[in-house]
Amino acid sequence: MSRFTSRLALAASALTVTALALTACGSSASLEGPASSESPGGTSGTITIGSQAYYSNEIIAEIYAQALEGAGFTVTRKFNIGQREAIIPSVQDGTIQLTPEYTGNLLQFFDKQTTATTADDVFAALQKALPSGLKVLDQSPATDQDSYNVTAAFANEHNLKSIGDLAGISPLVLGGAPELEQRPYGPSGLKEKYGVDVTFSGTADTTVDELVAGNIQVANVYSADPRIKTQNLVTLEDPKGLFLASHVVPLVSSSFPSDAAAIVDKVSAALTAEDLVAMNVESRQDQKSSKDIARGWLSEHSID
Repeated sequence: MSRFTSRLALAASALTVTALALTACGSSASLEGPASSESPGGTSGTITIGSQAYYSNEIIAEIYAQALEGAGFTVTRKFNIGQREAIIPSVQDGTIQLTPEYTGNLLQFFDKQTTATTADDVFAALQKALPSGLKVLDQSPATDQDSYNVTAAFANEHNLKSIGDLAGISPLVLGGAPELEQRPYGPSGLKEKYGVDVTFSGTADTTVDELVAGNIQVANVYSADPRIKTQNLVTLEDPKGLFLASHVVPLVSSSFPSDAAAIVDKVSAALTAEDLVAMNVESRQDQKSSKDIARGWLSEHSID
C-alpha cells in the first residue's frame, strides 16, 4: 500500500470513529464540540432562574434551583429582581428561563378584562393569554394570593366580614405595594366591584406594621403571610371575585427543556399552601436563608 493510500485509510478511519462517537453522544469534549455544555437528557446550556423582590417568591425559586441542581442541571440565580414588570421581559428575551409566578395575578397582567375567577378557568385563560415566547408549566395546589385584611379591633368595630362591608366607612386608607394602586384589584377594583372608596398609601414592606399601628385601615397582604395569624388580622371575604384564584405556577421561556420541566412539575405537585406558610415563618421569624429553607423542604420530599 502506498504512503498516500495509507493516509487516506487512516483519515477515513478517523472520520468513522468521530462519527460513531458523536452518534453515541460520548463524553469526550474533544469529540462533542458545542454539545459538551449539555445537561442530563440532552438539554443544553445553563438554566437561569429569577425571582421577584419578595421573600416567599425567592424561596420557591430556590427550591426550583436546588431540585434542578440535584438532578444534574447547571443553574444560575438572579433573585430579588423586582416585580413582574421587570422579570417578564427577561423571560421573553431568554435572559431568564424560569421564575415562580401566580396564576391569577399573571393572568390579569396580560388580560385586565378577564372574567375567569376559579382555579381551573384562570389557568386555562392564562395559557391562552400568554404572548409568544412564554409558557407556564403545571400549576401547584399551593396558593399565595392577594387578600384584604383589617385588624380584629377594626373588624369588630364595624362588623366586617366581607370586602363589601367596607362601603361607607370614611376615612379609609388602603395600604400595599406601590404597584397595587394600578392593579385591577386595587382602588379602582374596590370601587367598581364593591362600591368602596379608599385613598391609597404605598406602604410596601411596612404594610402590616402600618395596619397594626392604625395608620391605614385596610392592608393588601398575601394569603400565605404568617403575620395574618400572628398579628390577629381578619381576612375579608371576597364573594364577588375581586381577587382571582392565584396558584403558584412556573413561568418559563417557550424553549425551556422538557426534562427540566419534569423536575419543576414534581416540585409544583408537592408544594402546598401550608408549606408556604411554614416556610414563610422560617424566613420571617426564624430568619433562615432561602437556601436553608429550600434545602429543608426538599429533604422532606422526593423530587428527582
